[in-house]
Amino acid sequence: MEFKNDLGKPWRWEEDGLTVTRSCAWSAPGCHPVGCGLKYYVDKEGKLVKVEGDENHPVTKGRLCIRCLTLKDVIYHPDRVLYPMKRDPKDRGNADAWERISWDEAYELIESEYHRIVDEYGPNAICCWCGTGRQGGIMHPYPAAVFGTNNAVDCLSGAACYSPRNIECFAMLGGWYPEVDMAAQFKDTYDDPRYKVPECILLWGKAPLASNGDGLWGHGLIELMKRGTKLVVVDPRVTWLANKAEYHLQIWPGTDTALAMAMNHVMISEGLYDKEFVDQWTWGFEQFAERVATMPPERAAEICGITAEEIYEATRFYAKANPSAVMWGLGCDQQENACQLGQAMIGLMSLTGFLDAPGGTTVGGAEGYGNINFGTDKISEEVKMMTIGLDQYPCYCEFFQYGESSNALKAMETGEPYPIKMSMFTGNNMMVCNGAEPKRWHDALLGLEFNIGLDLWMTPSIQASCDVMLPLSTFVEQDGGVTPYYGGTNVYTGALNKAISVGECKSDLEITLELGRRIHPEWFEEIPDLNTWINEIEWAQKYDFKNISEEVVHQHGDDIFSYYKYKTGRQREDGQIGFETQSGRVELYTTLFEYYGEDPLPHYDPSNRSHEVLVDLKDKYPLKLTTGARNYAYFHSEGRQIPYLRETHPDPIVRIHPEDAAARDIHDGEWVVIENEIGKCQMRAEVTPIVKKGMAQADHGWWFPEMDGNEPTLYGAWKSNINLLLPTGPKYIGKLGLGAPYKCNICEITKGEVGINA
Repeated sequence: MEFKNDLGKPWRWEEDGLTVTRSCAWSAPGCHPVGCGLKYYVDKEGKLVKVEGDENHPVTKGRLCIRCLTLKDVIYHPDRVLYPMKRDPKDRGNADAWERISWDEAYELIESEYHRIVDEYGPNAICCWCGTGRQGGIMHPYPAAVFGTNNAVDCLSGAACYSPRNIECFAMLGGWYPEVDMAAQFKDTYDDPRYKVPECILLWGKAPLASNGDGLWGHGLIELMKRGTKLVVVDPRVTWLANKAEYHLQIWPGTDTALAMAMNHVMISEGLYDKEFVDQWTWGFEQFAERVATMPPERAAEICGITAEEIYEATRFYAKANPSAVMWGLGCDQQENACQLGQAMIGLMSLTGFLDAPGGTTVGGAEGYGNINFGTDKISEEVKMMTIGLDQYPCYCEFFQYGESSNALKAMETGEPYPIKMSMFTGNNMMVCNGAEPKRWHDALLGLEFNIGLDLWMTPSIQASCDVMLPLSTFVEQDGGVTPYYGGTNVYTGALNKAISVGECKSDLEITLELGRRIHPEWFEEIPDLNTWINEIEWAQKYDFKNISEEVVHQHGDDIFSYYKYKTGRQREDGQIGFETQSGRVELYTTLFEYYGEDPLPHYDPSNRSHEVLVDLKDKYPLKLTTGARNYAYFHSEGRQIPYLRETHPDPIVRIHPEDAAARDIHDGEWVVIENEIGKCQMRAEVTPIVKKGMAQADHGWWFPEMDGNEPTLYGAWKSNINLLLPTGPKYIGKLGLGAPYKCNICEITKGEVGINA
């Protein structure tokens, strides 16, 4: 398929002695997964001298966040790792023990250790700790393709980022994650005649301006607001967007499911729903209606800490809008009730009738692209049946073909059900970013025989446990693809166009391609080069990188994207009308959940980390704690080395209400100790009324690259690590293996410091 760029500038040109390259952004450094447009200005020595936003990009239109504006500081930072390195396993935690090696030496060492461990223990003795994709897709296909293991593991407890929403959508819609229609698929965006500006957007558990999360361009929401869109915001904090909303439902953390059920009940009981859509395209409506009726607004208000009248009014406003859409995010995943919340959220989308409608909530269809499970077809059934956690959480493991984190941690600690001996970190800094009970992860990793780290920086996780360090390139230094929503909801496709080279850094795709060719050459016979590998992983060979790179951004409004796919047969792979579910409809009564032993209807259960459950600890730890909110400076644990980012957000922050602060003699800017019965850490207090009285909200992902990297300090990994207060394990994970209480915990805050080794 040939594409033509008609947005203004070509993909590359010469200007004032500089070579200008148009490209898209991704991680690393941190940005995902929008693919914002950039222009790189490179001098004759091959050095990046300037970065600008690309006004030709049809979605971001020249706007950039601070993370992209500081790219030069990342690329040429003196602490960046530029060459492969190794050290003896006995020197783990010794920052001075690393020695530079060649790429061939690194590959040969990895290949040798791989064969030794597989010969003795089998391929599932290898785990790959996977995080956010460093290219335009997720990291999880690479372990299968390279090592022949099915144990790709997101060590985030309950895989509580994107995974719950995707399984909920697969179970209820038979499609990928739905999101608000932002017109990103059309060249004229909001002015395309096929598009309709939403009258109301229900914004729930998402900070789009700070994070651009899940493929959504946050500032596109501002453009819609300028065109008349009104907001209903559900957030425990008063954010900039919440302050601009018609209704802000400032609920207690972790009570979202109660609110969502109550809103469904209002719509149904007051007849504020699309009866034609419900009759023709949903399954189990009567049972669903009966279940949500158990959560009237009066009961939900008591649980959520708001008034029943707020629930009635906000629901009516949303239900009467034409069209309306839902924008939901990470906050919907990071609670044990995540799957039940997802059921209720999809109910809210469906009852309006604006599911997959112009200006509504779009749904990914059968034309999804990207081979996210490359290699799994080559793994034996015996190996697949040994996937870690499959026996306990078959829904999660079978759907994603991944391993499960709590079982992987147990296997490392105990050798049960079998030992884990080797690991690779791919887009993961588990000890300070996403691993609950991080000291357990630290100790368990030290028990493995061989660990490999891939990153731009020497992180605490790599410094503590790895034997080989492979340096990653930034997105300025590599060719690759950008697929917002990971290709599930096809609005546009972008290119990473390589503009410079720094040191000997390589992309994760280059690294995994070379390792795959060495370890399983027969699997890669049809992947002769990087271009083909990009096409396979990003687009399942439906597009060619060479074409995408010259177009820079290809919008799918005329080839893949369409509205009302369920009416035309484009929602199902067999071409029949309806949804790709067992019933062919939106399953409000979720038969897939029933198959896996879960309640097929939504229900609210208080978190096992809530005061409602931990009654005996309420007096000692009276504050409700929520963690992990996004900020403008950082992407998870990345960026703490960059001066401008640290100037913007210099210290880890815990936000506490003025009345709670006064009761504890805490003043704004003071160091404080956050503690519960699991652990403690220290942060600076921000005394602010943006959080409710009785709750605290803490940053995540904090470490201090300026501190000593040697054990036990590890760049201050234990100083301000809020995950030290978070539990992991089956008790704190949803029944299907999805959802965990990162957003719902308890704590007390006192003046003082805990030191660097809390």
